[in-house]
Order: sequence, then C-alpha cells, then structure tokens
Amino acid sequence: MKRLRIISFFVLLLLAFPLNASQEKQEVDVGEILFGHIGDSYGWHITEWNGSHIVIPLPCIVHSSTGWHLFMSSKLEHGHEYEGLFIAQEGRYEDKIVERGADGQLIRPFDISITKNVASLMFTAILLITLVLAAGRWYRKNDASEKAPGGFTGLMEMMIMMVNDDLIKPSIGEKEYRKYAPYLLTAFFFIFISNLLGIVPFFPGGANVTGNIAVTMVLALFTFAAVNIFANKHYWKEILWPDVPVFLKFPIPIMQIIELFGMIAKPFSLMVRLFANIMAGHAMILGLVSVIFVTVKLGPVINGSMTGITMLFGVFMDCLELLVAFIQAYVFTMLSAVFIGLSRQEEHHEHAVEDEKNKL
Repeated sequence: MKRLRIISFFVLLLLAFPLNASQEKQEVDVGEILFGHIGDSYGWHITEWNGSHIVIPLPCIVHSSTGWHLFMSSKLEHGHEYEGLFIAQEGRYEDKIVERGADGQLIRPFDISITKNVASLMFTAILLITLVLAAGRWYRKNDASEKAPGGFTGLMEMMIMMVNDDLIKPSIGEKEYRKYAPYLLTAFFFIFISNLLGIVPFFPGGANVTGNIAVTMVLALFTFAAVNIFANKHYWKEILWPDVPVFLKFPIPIMQIIELFGMIAKPFSLMVRLFANIMAGHAMILGLVSVIFVTVKLGPVINGSMTGITMLFGVFMDCLELLVAFIQAYVFTMLSAVFIGLSRQEEHHEHAVEDEKNKL
C-alpha cells in the first residue's frame, strides 16, 4: 500500500507539473495551480505535454438570448468565441460561459453544461451502482446462510453492516431505521467513493466533487428533508411550542426562533464540514507540491533539500487523505442518522414505555 501511494504521488507531480524546458523560465503561479484543481471547468484537463494541454472536451448546454446551444467545450478553448458565447477571463464571471449584451456588458446565460465536477459525479454514481449490483449478484447465486461471501463481496458486506449496525440502527432505532437505511448507506458510499477518486491524480480521478460546496449543499438538503418531512408530531411540538415557561414563547416567540435557527444550523454544519475538510486536504497536498517548483530559483541545495522534505510530507498527507476520505463519509452519515433519530426520539420513548407495560 505504501509503495502504491508513493507511486501515485509521483504521478501527481508529473501530471500537475509537467517538466519541460520552458518550465524553469516561467514563474510558478501557486494560486492558479490550487484554484485550477479546486475549481470547476468545462473540460477535463489531463496533463501538459511539450507545451500542449491534453484536455477531454465536455458537452456545453447553454440557453442564451439567441436560444439553446449544444457544443463541445473545445469550441471555446484558447479564448475562442462560438455562436456569440465565450469563457470570461476575468471579472465576476471568470471561467464561466458568457455572452456580450447590446450595451457591451457580459451576461451569464442559463448554463446546465456537463462540467468536470458533473462528469465526475456521474462517473461516481455509475461506479457505485456497478459495485452494488456486483455485490448483489453474489447473493442471487448463493445462499448467504450456508456460505459466507469473500473477496470484494465480503468487503462490501462488512462495510454495509458496519454502517447499518453501528451507525444507523443505534441512532434511529430498531423500528424506524429500515426506512432511512437506503438513503444513509447511499450517502456514505457516494461520499466515500468521491473522496477516494479525488485523491487519485489521474483520469478519471482528481476532480474536487465533495470539495465543491454545491454538492455538499445538496447532500445536506437531502438530510434536511429526511429530518423534517418525516418527523413526528413531538419533533414539531418541541420546535413550535417547546416545554419552557410561557413568557419565553409567547407573545414574543423567542424559543421558536432559536429552534428554527437550530433546524437550519444542522444541515449547514453538514454542508460546511464536508466541503471544508475535503477542499483543505486537496489544497494542502498541492501546496506542498508547489514548494518544489517555487524554490527552484533559490539554488540546487535549497531546492534539493526542500524537495526531499516536501516529498516526505506529501506522501504523509496523501496517506492521511485516505483516512480523511473514510472519516468524512462516516461523520456525515453518523450526524445525518443522529439528526433523523432526534426527530423520532419521543416516539421511541413511547414505544419503550409501551413495551415495558406489555412485559408487566
């Protein structure tokens, strides 16, 4: 495993910073390197070879003032304009498809293009479906009560049972967890696979999917919907009419406002935690790699020593990101399960009281 991570790190160096004769003469723009990876793009950049960028073009789907447009992103490369559309190089809409209005101002059209992050998201979804169907195929052909699965299927069963039995069931409860297990398991594996692909330095990896706040916002909104749409009456009672002195909730709804802020804060914390941790991890690794090329002009001694130190820290950070990839998926799923369980908590208590009465 260590050898694999070291090889991957060297590949990252070669892909992110291609070595050529003109490289040493140019200033290394660390900000461009960092934001170029963290940000989204209309094409999937693979590498640079002999001064030429190797990019996989992606479909651009735009509705402008002249109607719908469908074309490949290669039409807009190198500042070219196509059907009145081009990519802004600076300003408010930098790196976005725009058109120029009658007054000369840039206008952002309705844009549903398949960008790099969208393409990676689709690839992750297809990969996840394939893995689940591949594991399910074994159970269709074998009797799990007589034969234990091994290999890939055994690994999938171990991870599914770990998340289901250690997270979902204790947090939501024996009688309710089955309703929410499909969503929570899907969220866990989607985040985990996306995080792993983000570490892989070559195509189809390297995209910053879970480090994009739009993606984490949608995931958090799904949890928000699961909590509030399917919550029981006791949950809403604690929000709209909590058990506190009357003067704290009427005529000025102080507690209701606090509870509503708490309701919004839960998905917000899920969104920011996942986004910030993944984005910071990618930025730290690329920042460390950039040190090698920033110190070139300081001489071979300083550059050589900094290269060795940077490589050691880079390998360490890359290995750490493997752990972070799992932890962030685990934490998101755990907190989502806890929030859902809290929306059903009183109901669980009533069922427990009823069970005790039945036993007596």
